[in-house]
Amino acid sequence: MKRILEHGLSEFLIGLLFGFGLILSGMTDPGKVVGFLDLFGTWDPSLAFVMGGAIAVGVLAFGMARKRTTNFLGGAMRLPTSNDINARLVVGSLLFGAGWGLAGFCPGPALVSLGAGQDKAVVFVIAMVLGMLAFEVLERRKAKAQAVGAA
Repeated sequence: MKRILEHGLSEFLIGLLFGFGLILSGMTDPGKVVGFLDLFGTWDPSLAFVMGGAIAVGVLAFGMARKRTTNFLGGAMRLPTSNDINARLVVGSLLFGAGWGLAGFCPGPALVSLGAGQDKAVVFVIAMVLGMLAFEVLERRKAKAQAVGAA
């Protein structure tokens, strides 16, 4: 039980730090995101610096993680192993980018904005959850069809 509480507390604090970072960087403001994507209008490059900082932290963190067998809390280290670029990855990336451009949100900032009471975030989060549910249903059907085909 103590371990669960420790994990829950650390996850809560990391999520809180992430949320504050999103608020401070302006990522929860859809107008800022749309301004960044408006290359031929009133382009706002400030989000590029936020992304650059996130990428730098990610590169360092993954570099450290690859040298470890356990995470900082003692759990197993599970890193992605595939480098394949396939149709699912490309289509998923295009859908993610289109949603980001249309709504001005990606999942993390949308959840923070939902917590802050932004109406636009409510619509986005509902659509996001419905998309996740649709994906799960399709994946289960696909797995079931493959199991029947293999039998």
